[in-house]
Amino acid sequence: MAQFRTDKHHYLTNNDTIYEVVMLADQYGNRVGPANPSGTAVDAFGRARVSTPLTLFDSSHRFKDNGLWATQLTGTASSTFNANEATVDLTIGTALNDEVIRETTKVFSYQPGKSLFILNTVVFASPQTNLRQRVGYYGASNGMYLEQDGTTINFVERSSVSGSLQETRVAQSAWSQDKLDGTGPSQLTLDLTKAQICWMDIEWLGLGSVRMGFVIDGQLVHAHTFHHANVITTPYITTASLPLRYEIKNTGTTTGATLKQVCSSVISEGGYELRGHQQAVALPIASPRDLTNASELYPAVSLRLKSTRLDAIVILTAVSCLGITNNANYRWEVRTGGTTTGGSWTNTDEDSAIEYNIGGTSFSGGRILASGFMQGSNQGSTSIDILKEALFKFQFERNIFTGVATEVTLVVSSSSAGADVLASLDWEEISR
Repeated sequence: MAQFRTDKHHYLTNNDTIYEVVMLADQYGNRVGPANPSGTAVDAFGRARVSTPLTLFDSSHRFKDNGLWATQLTGTASSTFNANEATVDLTIGTALNDEVIRETTKVFSYQPGKSLFILNTVVFASPQTNLRQRVGYYGASNGMYLEQDGTTINFVERSSVSGSLQETRVAQSAWSQDKLDGTGPSQLTLDLTKAQICWMDIEWLGLGSVRMGFVIDGQLVHAHTFHHANVITTPYITTASLPLRYEIKNTGTTTGATLKQVCSSVISEGGYELRGHQQAVALPIASPRDLTNASELYPAVSLRLKSTRLDAIVILTAVSCLGITNNANYRWEVRTGGTTTGGSWTNTDEDSAIEYNIGGTSFSGGRILASGFMQGSNQGSTSIDILKEALFKFQFERNIFTGVATEVTLVVSSSSAGADVLASLDWEEISR
């Protein structure tokens, strides 16, 4: 069969070699692949979205505000769980500076070379003068988010690379891929008064691209890309390991408004390999913890983030207990959010994000992350390795608005008064 070359306007001779090339395209006919990662069929690094993702975080509100978010209220603002809609309603009054900010108690780990995929669902209040609403993957100093300020819709890049806060706003009319005004590739018109699934994927390495858009009619609609490589002379944000945020604020007087927070997810595309700095702390072998009263919980080892490293990513990886009073029965628990009384907090080392307390005398509160039983013996110990699939469930938390780090504590009780126990906790510091 004769082959015709349109670029040279002639038929190929019998000596010409013909190659068949397989190409992928997105829903709009754009070629996709490592050389052209603009289509949403590939991740931020141009790899086809067929690899198994690892969920670093997910949030929904089925029965209550799930406790995965810290809330800051200003003025007459409120944050209320809506049982019928399974949302958290962020409501402000009419006064200037009424505000609600909701930020996750965890910061999410970006691993260089892996695409980070973020989803947030939200219903913005109807736009009005002096009303500003935001949702995205960002904190006080760095990140990316969708913003509606009055009737103006922007994608925003927030950066502190220069040493001061700078924000780059791109209005809807200037979005690079699809302005979502009915004339773009999708032919769709964006209505932020309706429920929206906002997505972005991040190719950081300090200098990569960030794609942002919406999921509409089951399709990832790519609206805008922030490009950085071959454009800038510094990283575009200080770090891509960031929290999620929702905000609503009166920048002047309004008639009041409610933003509805629905669900969120942060996904590392292509999995996640833990490559942090392993650390551990233990009770001295010659100074076991004395459990003075039977059945009372005593802190053995307590850990928390340093106040100067509240955005560090640290994960508990192993627990070890050894009951050394023969024939005593013990119960151990790993608790988060409790309070250790007594003892003193000590830096693990200068470069570590963790401080520890192995001298606590009493403990209260918190919720149980893991627990178990053991029998006292001088023959062996109980060791618990945290499964990889559960790693980020054991990540250390903080409330960024109060500056308070959440304790993670190994507590132990015994059926026998005066029983002794040795214990240790291991953790991995990803942020270095």
